[in-house]
Amino acid sequence: MDQTPLLEVKGYKKWYPVKKKLLGKETQYVKAVDGVSFSIRAGETFGLVGESGCGKTTIGKGILRLHEASAGEVFFEGSDLLKLPPQELRKARRNMQIIYQDPYSSLDPRMTVGETIGEPLEIHRIASGASKRQRVLELMDYVGLGPSYYDRYPHEFSGGQRQRVGIARALCLNPKLIVCDEPVSALDVSIQSQILNLLEDLQDRFHLTYLFIAHGLTVVKHISDRIGVMYLGKLIELADSSELFARPLHPYTEALLSAIPATDPSQRRQRILLEGDVPNAMNLPSGCRFHTRCPYCQAVCREQEPELKEMGNGHFCACHFSEKR
Repeated sequence: MDQTPLLEVKGYKKWYPVKKKLLGKETQYVKAVDGVSFSIRAGETFGLVGESGCGKTTIGKGILRLHEASAGEVFFEGSDLLKLPPQELRKARRNMQIIYQDPYSSLDPRMTVGETIGEPLEIHRIASGASKRQRVLELMDYVGLGPSYYDRYPHEFSGGQRQRVGIARALCLNPKLIVCDEPVSALDVSIQSQILNLLEDLQDRFHLTYLFIAHGLTVVKHISDRIGVMYLGKLIELADSSELFARPLHPYTEALLSAIPATDPSQRRQRILLEGDVPNAMNLPSGCRFHTRCPYCQAVCREQEPELKEMGNGHFCACHFSEKR
């Protein structure tokens, strides 16, 4: 794997104003993402996990500039995407695509599969007519859809087949980076493994790089090289997949891992139950954002926010007591 970062996210923030302006100033914000930094190497799958509302999807869409950042930098092949003018951004987006969570709502019900997959070719003026059809049929074959599906509509497909259409559309422009926004969470468990295996096969074939967003650690363990764990808009732990599962350092990661069902009855984990609710993103707690639910909370946790520090072997953690764990 190439060790050169294809993507670098530095101090990314996305705050949403939730109250009207008072004397020209916003009065309150939801801090969906509040200063997140990480990098993804070319050919790597970087998993991003956390509870609903922690900011995972916001980061994925922010990288592609589907919404504008409040602060930070996003470097793709050395260029800051957040500063690119519209024409340059349009060119850069040919190398970055997204696979959405819901394969049905992400497809236009009025367009056939062939039209949906081939639309990017016409938008970027790459192919049309017979050459476009040939390219679309080639992509359909890559994702396991026969040519007979070309003129069918999304409602005629199962959930797994619709997601294959979404994957083919993402591949259409030969991208380097694909943001996978919970691409299997809406699918049956039996179909999830098929889609994950397909994504891995396509990664090997086309030398793709993935940002893989998911709720559960079980899914990202299967496909990810490195995993980042988010909580309330912050990255709280980051490590190689095997390292994270073998030696979780943050209490929140420990709790997530303890919830994974054991396949071997002799290796059952002690379940860690987190008490209380996730704090309101408009009224974040002082100090460590996890301290209101942390079983190891001490006075310093309520007063000082921990930094994301390297603990060795490329393992980063934002916890005051990670060195003692």
